[in-house]
Formats: sequence, C-alpha cells, structure tokens
Amino acid sequence: MFILTMGLNHHTAPIDIREKLVFKETEEEMALITLLQEKSILENVIISTCNRTEIVAVVDQIHTGRYYLKRFMANWFQMDMEKIEPYLFFHEEKEAVNHLYKVTAGLDSLVLGETQILGQVKHAFEIAKQTGTTGTLLNKLFREVVTFAKKVHHQTKINENAVSVSYAAVEVAKKLYGSLENKKIVLVGAGEMSELALQNLAGSGIADITIINRTKANAEILADQFQAKVGTYEEMNNYLSIADIVLVSTSADEPIIKQKDMQILMSQKSTSMLVIDIGLPRNVEHDCSYIPNFHLYDIDDLAGVVSANSLERQKIVLALENTIETEVQSFFEWEKQLGVVPVIRALREKALEMQEITMTSLENKLPGLTEREYIQIGKHMKSIINQMLKQPISELKEMSVENDAPTSIEHFKRIFGLTELDITLSEKTQEQAETRS
Repeated sequence: MFILTMGLNHHTAPIDIREKLVFKETEEEMALITLLQEKSILENVIISTCNRTEIVAVVDQIHTGRYYLKRFMANWFQMDMEKIEPYLFFHEEKEAVNHLYKVTAGLDSLVLGETQILGQVKHAFEIAKQTGTTGTLLNKLFREVVTFAKKVHHQTKINENAVSVSYAAVEVAKKLYGSLENKKIVLVGAGEMSELALQNLAGSGIADITIINRTKANAEILADQFQAKVGTYEEMNNYLSIADIVLVSTSADEPIIKQKDMQILMSQKSTSMLVIDIGLPRNVEHDCSYIPNFHLYDIDDLAGVVSANSLERQKIVLALENTIETEVQSFFEWEKQLGVVPVIRALREKALEMQEITMTSLENKLPGLTEREYIQIGKHMKSIINQMLKQPISELKEMSVENDAPTSIEHFKRIFGLTELDITLSEKTQEQAETRS
C-alpha cells in the first residue's frame, strides 16, 4: 500500500499540453469512479486547475500503479500514452506527501503563496470523498494538508500582497498603455479570476468596465460590486470592437474568441487591443496573436511578470521546508501505527510466493512453453492476484480505524493464514529494501 502522485503542471508542460488534459467539473465524479476501477488503484483524488492536473492515489504496487495511472490519463483524454508521458511527473510515498503539502499551501504555484489553490484542493477532496474514492489514508492526508495550509497562510502572511495572475494582467496593460485612465475594459466571464482582476483594476483608474457572461445574473452580481456595466453574450464582438483591454476567463471547452471574427473586427478598429486569456483550455484562438495590433497574452506569458515579484515569498518557502518535512514524517508515523501496513505487505508477499510456486509447477508440467508464453501467463496470474487482493486490502484499511480494530485485524490475519513470522519477515525485507535505496 503506497501513496503515489502523477501529474503535470506549469513546471513540466506548456499551456498547449495542459489545456488538453483538464478534467471538466461535470465529469469529475465519473473520472474518479473510472480511475478507481483500474487495477492497483485503491484510493484516488483528482486535482485539476488552470496550472496543474494531478492525481493522488493509494496503490498496491508502485510500478503497476504508475502504469495504470498513465493508462487512465491517456484513455480519458483519448491521447497516446507516449505523447503525454514526457510531460508527466511521479512522486512516491514521502516525496508525494511532501509535494501535496507544498501544492496546497501555494508553495508550488505560479503565483507563490496564492490562496486559490487551497480552495481547489479542498474541493477536489470533498468531491472524491462524496464519490467514495477516498479511504483511511487519503482522508487523513488531505485533512492534514488543508489544516497545514490554513496555518501557513495565517502565520506567515505569505499570501499578503501576492502577485496574482490578475495583478500581472494589470501590469502588462500598464506597460502597453502607460496610464489606464479613460481605457475601456471588457471582462468575459464572471468567475473568481474575473473578480480578482476587477479588484486589481479598481485602483488603476479604469472607470469604463463591461462584464459579459453566458449567465447574465452572475455578471450582474459582479457588476454591482464594482459599478460596472453588463453586456450580453450574443453581442460580445460589438463590445470588443470598442474595448482597449479584454480579459477572458471562462470554463468553455474551446475558444470563444475566433481568429476569423477578430481579423474582421481589427480591420475596422483604429486602435490596438490588449487581450489577456487566463482560461484553460484557452478561450482565445492562438492564431489571433498574428493579427496586427491584437496583443494576446495567455497564462504562460504572464509567468515572467509573476516570478519577478516573488523573491520575498521564496524566502518564506525555504523557511517552511523543515516544517513540511516534520509534517510528512508525522503522517508516516501515524500510518505505521495503523498496524495494517505490515499485514498488507505480508499478504502480498504470500500471494506472490504462491504465484511463483504455481509458475514453477506449470513449467515442469508444460515444458514446451516458450519464454514469451511463460511470461504472459505469469503476468496474467499476477493480475488475477492483484484484483483478488484489492477489495480485502481496502476493507482492512477501513477496519484499522474502527473501535474494534485489533480484533478485526486478527480475524483478517487468520482468514488469510498470516502468521507473526510472515509479518516479521516481511518487515525485515522492507527495511533491507529501504536501506539499499
């Protein structure tokens, strides 16, 4: 039983890859359930934001878990595994837990110290818990990392004056236009990113703001907070034709601002237009960037502005390294105290021993088997073992936190014929493996 993280983020993959591997909100539950049905996957949580798609899983074997996580990702997004593999990272056990602590506290974000990711991680965990894809380990882990992140933001104030993507957008606008007074801005989308952008724009001298959203009521709520106007989605291009700055942030699956339309619009427009696309998948067709006087920026283009202003927060991150390491150590000490990890390892080793004995017997009885046939039979037998053990292991983990855990674990050991010697030998084997690594 191991914790394994697989994912890609703004460090490992460009935006044209990240936007193809985003889980839609409407499909989150189905994705979680589908992944849980994969071999080797015992628990899982999927975190999908504009800058990262990561899966935190509990697996019965690291190597097998890696393969089936990759296969799930490739199948879900209908892409060849070989195409996405170069952009994926894997973290195992302590490294995986350490990474989750940093992600949740905003220490791995494009905007160092930002608080938005904390809400996104909490949401991902709640969806997984409601869907039934978490268990003893991930329930404990995610509660701990969320609590830690809240403490970090409260005690270090790392999020104060954080250089957000929305702030970077305003800085880009100032660099292009100088003063923003008398400039007309159109916001397409009325979500959290648009609200953050309005907060940054409020002190920049912009008075002419129009908000456009598919759901007009949401645009009106946001407009009331900032004395902005509301436009209709159907007439979006009319509003863009008189805009100086356009900020686009919607949950659309494909671009809503098209190169063909913008070519016509810009040919009739006498002034330039700054368009900042902070949607993922991107909301503006990339080819729009080739249109004269159409200045297009996406999330990755804003990264330089963000990183240039994060030196102070980087110092805080370095100071938190030891604290996170202590938290990680504490989590694994708790896991050991569950008393089931050695039992699970002993169960797996006993099952694999039985497989080896059966394979030796098979080789003796069927000497005509080719090497390839022998290997294929071995793989299928191991697959059967993994599938057979998946549910018992999952049930054992749940037993470990119940009031009568010791009694339940003893019953489990007796059912599977596990002796104290089996468990002791398994522990020694594990210790030797850790020493060698």
